[in-house]
Order: sequence, then structure tokens, then C-alpha cells
Amino acid sequence: MNRLSTSRGEFDLTRFPEDPRDPLRAWDAADEYLLRHLGETEGGPAGLTGTVVVLGDRWGALVTALADHRPVQITDSHLTQEATRANLARNGVAPGTVRLRTTMDEPPERIDVLLIRVPKTLSLLEDQLHRLAPRVHAGTLVVGAGMVTEIHTSTLRLFERLLGPTRTSLAVKKARLIFCAPDPSLPRSATPWPRSHTLPTGVGAVSGLTVTNHAGTFCADRLDIGTRFLLRNLPPLHGRGHVVDLGCGNGVIGLAAALADPEAEVTFIDESYNALASAEATLRANAGTDVTATFLAADGMSGVPAGTVDLVLTNPPFHTHRARTDATAWRMFNGSRAALRRGGELWVVANRHLGYHVKLRRLFGDCEVVASDPRFVVLRAVKR
Repeated sequence: MNRLSTSRGEFDLTRFPEDPRDPLRAWDAADEYLLRHLGETEGGPAGLTGTVVVLGDRWGALVTALADHRPVQITDSHLTQEATRANLARNGVAPGTVRLRTTMDEPPERIDVLLIRVPKTLSLLEDQLHRLAPRVHAGTLVVGAGMVTEIHTSTLRLFERLLGPTRTSLAVKKARLIFCAPDPSLPRSATPWPRSHTLPTGVGAVSGLTVTNHAGTFCADRLDIGTRFLLRNLPPLHGRGHVVDLGCGNGVIGLAAALADPEAEVTFIDESYNALASAEATLRANAGTDVTATFLAADGMSGVPAGTVDLVLTNPPFHTHRARTDATAWRMFNGSRAALRRGGELWVVANRHLGYHVKLRRLFGDCEVVASDPRFVVLRAVKR
């Protein structure tokens, strides 16, 4: 746990799931810069009055520090929501003080203060600015924040095109602020998301099918090469019972399982609400409504009862925001082992250099390399 010091007070904050060994803080210099700027301007005519919306808060640091303004938090991340709940409770904020909404929910009808922590993908920013622009007005205070490496010319152009005239601050501790003056006269258009693309040939039962991608979904305009490699090397899927597409993204792997055995129970799990919406749209468009499917926002397998799964298929991430770490994959592997029945299998595709076979052998007692090429491996571990 770390303590964030601001002009509004001090706050004890952690990431989610909480891990005392995690050296990373629940905020960074961009959050500090934004809170410091707000502390300097709140007493003026542009004070934080009316409906305050915070988009893209990473771990709830911003809404925790601004809780007395009863802000609305909008996020694509289940982990962010869980971290926010924990941090609010840790700092004595009453339930309901901060309203938690996802990027798939309708935003407030009127926004008087819009604080934007620049998200990890430009597409997610584009989608959200399209959705939020009709709710702001000429008097709305709009301030964005991000690390210098996160704010590009394309970022500023989006603000200019969808909200109004935009300028940036000087950089402080490698962080920068974005100031935007909303222009209600700008033409408004619907978000261009979700988008669709057709899967290439050579990837089994899903070849030639169309997938749907909401903004921010991993590899939204194409099939990523790791997933493609796994699709070419899947185990027999018929008669598997309960199959989990873990970290499902747009749900292509789970779709392959559903098409191979319409009697199977397929669970799609991701921490991204946009990804889950993508997976559901992809499945329903290609497999209809007769398939038994569950879509679960969760931290890995945390929402799956122990001993209920026959097969887990996953292409795990090795980044959390911009931090490179295997912590997420390790939680996925541990959770998979707990959720699998005896004889159940975990199939993983990963970059060769990550060395996941070592972790899987330590956890399962054995790990088989099913397929490999110069970049990727497909690994199989069986619960004994």
C-alpha cells in the first residue's frame, strides 16, 4: 500500500488484486499533475461544480481523491472498478458516493467537468469522446492527463475534432495535461465503433467468419498472430463439456469451441467490458442463440467455481497498462488449475521468450510443448 499526498488530503491506495510484493503504485505522475492543477483552480470560476465525470481512471486514485464531488467514473476495466471499490472503502468513502459506470453504459445526460486519463488505445479514446461530446456544453471544464509517451499528435487531433480547441501544458515529471474548450457548434456524429473484419483462411472452423470489435479490444482490425497460431493447433473440441476462453478479447477462440460442439458450455472471460461485448456480438452473429454461453467480467478465473471446467484456452497478456509483467498470466494459470476438473487441460499460446513452460511445470507437475515456431509456442498442462 502507498499513500498519495494531495492538496485535498492523503489517501492510501493499492492496485487490484492487492499484492504486497507489487512495487507499482496505484497512481503516477499524470494523476498527481491533474490533481495538483485541480487544487490550484477549484477556488476560481472554473471550480468543480455540477456533474463531474472521470474517464479512464487507472486504479481509482482520481475519484478517491475527488470523492467529495460525487464523481462518475467511466472505465473499460473490471480491475479498475474493483480497485476503486477497495480504495474508496479503505479511505472511508461511503458506498454510492462515486458512481461506477463502464464504457458500455450510457454516460450522464449533462457533464459539467470532464477529466480524462488518456487511455491505452486511441480507438477507446475516439469511441468515448464520440459518446461524451453530446453531453458537454460550452462551460464544461475539460482536462486530460497522461504521460508524455501516451499523448501524441493524433491524441490532440481527436480532442480538437470531437470536442473543441485544444492545447497542452508543459511537461512535469514526464507527464502532461490537455486543456480543451468545448465547442457545441462542432458537428456531432455517432461513434464508428464497433467495427468488423473477416477472419483469414487457414484458421479452422472460424475461417471466413466475421468478428465484431468494440473500441480498445486487442487487435481490433485483424486476427493477432498468437491467436492465429493457437487456432491452427487447437485440441479436439467436441465433447469437452465446459470450455473457458480466458482473456477472450473478441471471442474468436471461444467461438471455435462453440462451433465445434454446440452442446458445450462455453464461458468467455475478460477484464475488459468492451472485449466481452465484442465476444458476445461475435458469438451471436456466427453461432446464433442456441449455444450455451456465459460472459464474465473477472480477474482471470476468480469467478469460476473450483473443479467445474474441462478445458481452458488462453492467449494471456504480459502487460498491465504499460507495465510489462507476468503477474496476470500467473494468476490465470493458478486460477485455471483450481477451476479445472481432474484430467482437465489448460492450453496456452505465448511468445517463446516468456518461458511459461517453467511456471506451468511448477504448477501442474508437467507441461507439454504441442507446437512451436520461431516466435510462439502452444503449451498443454493437465490437472492430475
